Amino acid sequence: MNRFEEEIYRCMEPVAELLEVTENPHHRAILENYRLHVHLEGSGQYERIVAPDMMVEEPVYRINWGEPVVIRGKQGVLDFYRSAGRYVMWNSEDRIAVADWGLCDELTFNFLTTGSILEEFGIRVDDKEAHYHFKSRQAFVWPYDERARLIGEHLYVDETSATVTRVEESEVVTPERAAEIHRELLERLERG
Repeated sequence: MNRFEEEIYRCMEPVAELLEVTENPHHRAILENYRLHVHLEGSGQYERIVAPDMMVEEPVYRINWGEPVVIRGKQGVLDFYRSAGRYVMWNSEDRIAVADWGLCDELTFNFLTTGSILEEFGIRVDDKEAHYHFKSRQAFVWPYDERARLIGEHLYVDETSATVTRVEESEVVTPERAAEIHRELLERLERG
């Protein structure tokens, strides 16, 4: 197992730690939704993310990655996730808080992808065929409703913290391998 696989396996540990000390049932339900959402997204199970028990009928995503965009409605959300399935993403170094309205997570957001995909985001690289680790500090603000269903995502990037590092072939994690890891983690959650 390489270092990136290890980080993917550990990406929801901060949520698990917060769940250990969170007693409020609504806050716990929000954290459980968030953790499940991340694993469903990572495993490519996008339809489950937009299910009526997970998400409100008309979600609104505000995403500030490169050119800011607003995505409205479940179809737009599904299209966004499907386009993101071309690369591997995970959280690290989270500072997460939960409240009645939802949660906020300041984190390092990691992308593992090819140079050609990074260039689509306006990030210049030496070799479009090589793999790179792109990371930056971000703030995720995720509002939830009274039933602990996701209302939307507000993703804000600290571009001053962004770094791009070329990755050796031995450290490449494919989207398929990342999906396997998230499916394994989902199975562990379901077994309790």
